[in-house]
Amino acid sequence: MADPKSKALDSARKQWQEQKLAPALKRGKERKEKFTTSSDIEIKRTYDPADLDGFDYATELGFPGQYPFTRGVQPTMYRGRMWTMRQYAGFGTAEESNRRYRYLFEQGQTGLSVAFDLPTQMGRDSDHPLAAGEVGRVGVSIGSLADMETLLSDLPLDRISTSMTINATASILLALYLVAAERRGVGWDKVNGTIQNDLLKEYIARGTYIYPPRGSMRIITDIFSFASKEVPNWNTISISGYHIREAGSTAAQELAFTLADAIAYVDAAVKAGLKVDSFASRLSFFFNVHNNFFEEIAKFRAARRMWARIMKERFGAADERSMMMRFHAQTAGSTLTAQQVDNNVVRVAMQAMAAVLGGAQSLHTNSRDEALALPTESSVLLALRTQQLIAYESGVADTIDPLGGAYFLEKLTDELEARAREYLSRIDDLGGAVAAIERGYQQREIQNAAYLYQREIETKQRIIVGVNQFTDGGELPKDILKVNPELEEKQKRSLARVRAERDGARARAGLKRVEAAARNGTNLMPAIVDAVRAWCTLGEIADAMRRVFGEYQPVNTL
Repeated sequence: MADPKSKALDSARKQWQEQKLAPALKRGKERKEKFTTSSDIEIKRTYDPADLDGFDYATELGFPGQYPFTRGVQPTMYRGRMWTMRQYAGFGTAEESNRRYRYLFEQGQTGLSVAFDLPTQMGRDSDHPLAAGEVGRVGVSIGSLADMETLLSDLPLDRISTSMTINATASILLALYLVAAERRGVGWDKVNGTIQNDLLKEYIARGTYIYPPRGSMRIITDIFSFASKEVPNWNTISISGYHIREAGSTAAQELAFTLADAIAYVDAAVKAGLKVDSFASRLSFFFNVHNNFFEEIAKFRAARRMWARIMKERFGAADERSMMMRFHAQTAGSTLTAQQVDNNVVRVAMQAMAAVLGGAQSLHTNSRDEALALPTESSVLLALRTQQLIAYESGVADTIDPLGGAYFLEKLTDELEARAREYLSRIDDLGGAVAAIERGYQQREIQNAAYLYQREIETKQRIIVGVNQFTDGGELPKDILKVNPELEEKQKRSLARVRAERDGARARAGLKRVEAAARNGTNLMPAIVDAVRAWCTLGEIADAMRRVFGEYQPVNTL
């Protein structure tokens, strides 16, 4: 027998359609024939209880800090503590970047986030021929322990959380950080932070890889094992959907491909002999926040719920902390426009609000001028103030998951989860994330999505304010940051000084130990730490592993 309330709702809906909607549509058409999200999920005119038929609060939502964590990973969320305001920064030399970090902390930033230049990311010293013209350009140049000590000068390493966006050379940067802390008398059990260390997404979307996938997986699991014993408060990986989205994926693809990579990392660690509950609580995630406000909020909620169930049902995790998805979010760089740069302030504010309503643990807000150059100090300050305004003036942090239970949001969360599960099933059929990457599956899916998105812009099916509509031909800002090219020569001289002053025999022995560990299968991290203590450079350590693992050649996805 039909529920009387359901029958009453059906009757009311029909009456509205006949008496209100139909006359309105006769007077004028809607803006589009079909409204969709980035994942091609159709958006209905309105949502009501019928859209959540069979929805069970206890199993789908529950309460904050409780499995499946749809409503957040902490029982009090932002009522207890605000998210970490972690502005991503780094350029030029370690000395210049250190000045920017100290300025941001003075302005209220609560976490350190380090951007590295391309040579550092690719395991090349600043005097390598392939580093020419790139030193200090898109991040800070770090080539030795001397650089790391300068970068961290006057920063309280036992009281701050440091995030390092580094992947192929994550093992080396972690070792540099640990030895720098050690030399300042800060124990490894006192340092707190995250290395991105997510190589699979590099093959999928970003390209700053060095070694082939299986060699990279070996390094990653060695870091898991080492840190679980030696650096208990360090997050050993930040599994990143951010760059997958920046490459052109939909929200559903970002969610699915990120979780597929996470499954591969957990699976590799378990196969290497680690107990899932010994390392899973130190896994973290990194997501993009794009423009479709409600889809992004739903994505974060679906991600938490999916991860909790994956860890419990697929991997048999028993500790609830292993099932909690903690994530950092960053507003979408790919949505920033060089035209009418002040519009970017509004875009970033909307995206940041979505991250907060979605329950992020930390957040970076992009700056208005980043489509043109690295941000100026004033632009970075405005981006930080955007977070502070949301935190302290908007009221959205005063209750937990304030949009939870909204018919549209819950339906969208379910739809995104269903789309993501379809992708995960296909990847499992291909043999898992690594095998799928080797066959170019994720790469092709992202390329197709990016093509469709760009075509929508060019045909004005998708409006980008100031780009394909509402253009005014305004001038570009003149006060953009320019990295002094002389910094490259300064960095080369610094590196030469380190090589000249170190004990050469000790450095050579340290590099031999790294190469031997790579060959014989013992954990690489102790050897890398010893090489750092011997003042070996980043490029030298990366090369020692190159000699064993080789270099990755990408597959042709065309």
